[in-house]
Amino acid sequence: MSLSQETVTAVKKTIPLVGKNAEKITTRMYEILFSKYPETKPLFANAQSDQHKKLAGAIAAFAANIDNLDALSAAVEKMANTHVQTKVKPEHYPMVADALITAMGDVLGDDFTDEYKQAWVEAYTFLANILMQREKELYSQQNS
Repeated sequence: MSLSQETVTAVKKTIPLVGKNAEKITTRMYEILFSKYPETKPLFANAQSDQHKKLAGAIAAFAANIDNLDALSAAVEKMANTHVQTKVKPEHYPMVADALITAMGDVLGDDFTDEYKQAWVEAYTFLANILMQREKELYSQQNS
């Protein structure tokens, strides 16, 4: 599976907007995630106080490299390993997607058009599938 050119183009168009609001978006995302899905809070028990900044950086890097995902392979590997250590499971990804996309809408307002929302949903789902596949491999290595 690969991302459509429309999605790549739309996500790239949002880089300036998302970039300058990234920390607001991720701060809002965690507020939404923990209030709407309190079962996710333990997954972040050992997270640094600057976790929202790390996520903001990851989102910006993903957007900047959406047409060259090989550039993110080391970051994806690190993220997958961290997710396995903290017991992230596939069922958590839709919760984070909901919180992230809602936060983008809250922070960006009318600038977060339906086109951009659709593109980010597709892009997030694409990256989530990559992470879930790698995490599945890592979990099975742990259990063998």
